[in-house]
Amino acid sequence: MEGKIKQTSIIKSIEKVVDNFEKLKNKSKTIEKIADIWIKALSSENKIIFCGNGGSAADSQHLAAELIGRYKIDRDPIPAISLTTDTSILTAIGNDYGFDKVFSRALMGIGKSGDVLVGISTSGNSKNIIDAFAIAKQKGIITIAFTGEDGGEMKKMADVTLNVPSTATNNIQEMHIAVGHIVCGVVERHFFMM
Repeated sequence: MEGKIKQTSIIKSIEKVVDNFEKLKNKSKTIEKIADIWIKALSSENKIIFCGNGGSAADSQHLAAELIGRYKIDRDPIPAISLTTDTSILTAIGNDYGFDKVFSRALMGIGKSGDVLVGISTSGNSKNIIDAFAIAKQKGIITIAFTGEDGGEMKKMADVTLNVPSTATNNIQEMHIAVGHIVCGVVERHFFMM
């Protein structure tokens, strides 16, 4: 009986993921808009900057790696960076200015007008990303929020918000990385398969 309960649980989990991705199709115009923003910025010799906390920090690093390394095509690097990777910067800023400033302070140092900041937060309420969005606005950096269904405070600040159709952290993260991969693929094909 225990095996049957596990099997039922696994199937229900898969069905939930499938349902979420069916709903995600309704966000295809937003995803296309995000890809267009990245392409425009990169065409102007700007870069894509990512930030997030926890699992979203891992997604930030993952997507920056897809651009700098390669996604599906062996090609030149695409300019991207994750603000989550340098422990010395994170801990110095966190210690000296507070954790809320870890991304905004870094962005002040490396961001320039025309860059794109992708803030990834399942709640949409990550204070350190909200602070980074405020600095981005001051510097002329385009802001894109990857959030859950509600969008949180980031939705109010972002130039574009992708609020995926879920309130469950794990399901939101699954859709965030999938959308990130989709956009990386569109960008890669634009620059290297034209």
